[in-house]
Amino acid sequence: MRWLRANLFSGWASSLVTLGALYLVARALWALVEWGLVDAVWHAPNGRACIAASDGKGACWAFIGQWARFILFGRYPYAEQWRPLLVVLIFGALLAASCVRRLDGRPIMLLWAGGFVVDFVLMLGGAFGLPVVSTDLWSGLPLTLILAVVGLAAAFPLALLLALGRRSALPAVRALSVAYIELVRGVPLITVLFMASVMVPLFLPDDVTINKLLRAQAGFVLFYAAYLAEVVRGGLQAIPLGQYEAADALGLGYWRKMRLVILPQALVIAIPALVNIFIAGFKDTTLVTIIGLFDLISTASNAITDPEWRGFYVEAYGFIAVIYFGFCFFMSRYGRMLEKSLARSRR
Repeated sequence: MRWLRANLFSGWASSLVTLGALYLVARALWALVEWGLVDAVWHAPNGRACIAASDGKGACWAFIGQWARFILFGRYPYAEQWRPLLVVLIFGALLAASCVRRLDGRPIMLLWAGGFVVDFVLMLGGAFGLPVVSTDLWSGLPLTLILAVVGLAAAFPLALLLALGRRSALPAVRALSVAYIELVRGVPLITVLFMASVMVPLFLPDDVTINKLLRAQAGFVLFYAAYLAEVVRGGLQAIPLGQYEAADALGLGYWRKMRLVILPQALVIAIPALVNIFIAGFKDTTLVTIIGLFDLISTASNAITDPEWRGFYVEAYGFIAVIYFGFCFFMSRYGRMLEKSLARSRR
């Protein structure tokens, strides 16, 4: 109560502003509740019946019930959609396991490596009696997770090498690292994906083909490696010179010095910026739509073009917005957890 009086009701003007703001927030929240719950329609055979049932006042969640499987799994064969569902659950389990500090280090790395292998076998098939499903049919949420998680995981080691190369005392290594980072950062991701998907096949022999998904994944890795490299370099610059001198005094070589002394400290400093890049990378997977891959945005956009359910944009994009927010919020909280834990160890 003391805090409320000091900050929100310290005078008549402050009280009026506080009450007015609370009134506007309450009105907005009640309007959202009315649209999304009170007047919403949960079951309807088609869009016209849904609109008639709510008189156009409420949300039509019957659209999500009708198209949820297509939005989540896209063109993946209907009878085999238990496989991408299992892939999503495995990704969720791995994310949850990453929050267990006792698994830090080699155990969690082995779990993620094994999870990648299992997910790839499940999606592609061809083993354990699973029918083969072409990568052209991979779509929806599993495709988004694969592009984001595999792409950022593969980009991070390359980013470390680029960051170290940009600070190298060898002129040739430094020049190549700077040229790569500045060149890639100077073009949009759409351009990189377009080059990987359309231009690269033109320079390959006629009998050589590279999978479209693999080309998009490679473009994603190369693009975000440049951004992550600059974040890591910022962390390296924040390390005092005394840390380098202390490592040299212990007789550590260059790679052991970086692995045991410098990089652990630099990466802790860079955690907020790294999380920011990871969140941006997860959302930027939507750009693969331009090269013919059906991610979560593409499947939702295709669903609302059905003649019987046309026009339910808010429900479709609201549904996938909740999914994106859930993953991005998890990354934000996980980064915060790491910051607190590692700050405690420094203290």
